[in-house]
Amino acid sequence: MKAPLENVGEFARVRGRRALASGLVAAALLLVACGGAGDGDKGERARTDTTCDGRIDGTAQVTVWFHAGPSAESTTLRRQVQDFNTSQRQVRVEVVTLPEQRPYNELVLSAAASGDLPDLLDFDGPRLYSYAWSGRIKPIDSCLSDGLREDLLPSIRQQGTYAGRLYGIGTFDSGLGLYVRPSVLKKAGIRIPEGPADAWTAGEFTGILRTLRGAGYRHPLDMGLVHARPGEEWSTYGFAPAVWSAGGELIDPRTFRTADGFLNGPASVRALTTLQNWAGEGLVEPGRNDQAFDQGRSVISWTGHWRYPDYAEHFPGDVTIVPLPDFGEGTVTGMGSWQWGLTSGGADGDAVWRFLTYLLKPDQIHRMTEANGAIPATDSAVKLSPEYAEGGAEHLFIEQLRGGVARPRPRTPAYPAITEAFSRAFPKIMIDRAPVKATLDEAVEAIDKDLAAHDGYPRNGS
Repeated sequence: MKAPLENVGEFARVRGRRALASGLVAAALLLVACGGAGDGDKGERARTDTTCDGRIDGTAQVTVWFHAGPSAESTTLRRQVQDFNTSQRQVRVEVVTLPEQRPYNELVLSAAASGDLPDLLDFDGPRLYSYAWSGRIKPIDSCLSDGLREDLLPSIRQQGTYAGRLYGIGTFDSGLGLYVRPSVLKKAGIRIPEGPADAWTAGEFTGILRTLRGAGYRHPLDMGLVHARPGEEWSTYGFAPAVWSAGGELIDPRTFRTADGFLNGPASVRALTTLQNWAGEGLVEPGRNDQAFDQGRSVISWTGHWRYPDYAEHFPGDVTIVPLPDFGEGTVTGMGSWQWGLTSGGADGDAVWRFLTYLLKPDQIHRMTEANGAIPATDSAVKLSPEYAEGGAEHLFIEQLRGGVARPRPRTPAYPAITEAFSRAFPKIMIDRAPVKATLDEAVEAIDKDLAAHDGYPRNGS
């Protein structure tokens, strides 16, 4: 994988036909130096866009931006690009990898401001709503065949939809749950849930953690607090499900016009108070590193699909994935991962879609998910992965994504402000033991300030 500064240079070379404005180059260098809506399937059926008309005139050049994620993921995409280019001559794809996380998003915003976005952009799923609202990406309903649409996991369609139209599509999704050591739990007389319908209640889970501490595990639960830092997505992705499970919300789910009374409402406060109490009792690994489960200090890990290979390697035959606790309204889990979007004003939509169609082939999805350990985005690709089949070690993730247990993060352009505020509040609550209600009030104030600054992010001028 190339270093970030080399990637910026590569971008400048690849885009010679549409040179970067000097402001973007300066912004990119500065950023790297610093280290730095309730729409259902019915709405998804709308086919009113003209992004794809079914033909490609002549030959086309397509430039792609890709986040510099795990090396295996980046390497796989580059090989897919090479194979696609070799397989046909009508569309030529050039890929550029750029820094992940916040520098990546800021590079996108800078490029959009100067008119230098690539033709195809990948982004963390919840960013889609902001990009769609601002017109940076265009709807793709006209590009999908009915067969592909039906093949996509419902969570992929849901995550990619804004204002009733599909703007994004991913080749993989994510899963969240509790990893447990069955041998330890059985020895302690603790029942192991078989699925979402019999998830542990929050009260039951509190008792389980106390039992495990009595069995000699000082901090039986690892919640990844080492990653709970301001600006990091883990806090919102990982623990918004506890809020939702208790009946709370991060923002008004009907209007998306305020967070007041929702993020700081009684249910949200109750859920986060429960989590804080676990930490206060010392039941939670304090965040020294992210190896508490691997090293046997913790025997339950609240985390995502990406940890399964490591955990299974450390404890062969002794790792099971169970649902997150039920905080009162049923277990809820997270969903959503990196998606692709066609930028406005970019290359011919059919040319870009030709490449995406290639990436969405079952064997190509399998190729990528074998590299990054993520969940295949289509039913046909899932069939190529035994671990997600009935009885497979990671089947719970598919069950949750298909069964409505998984929820997308709020589908609103205000999501960047929401996750920024939540990611600042969560470590204050869990690590600093700040008062829950007052801390959430501060988060609400920040979110509502952003909403006011954008007039509530009106759709189509409404």
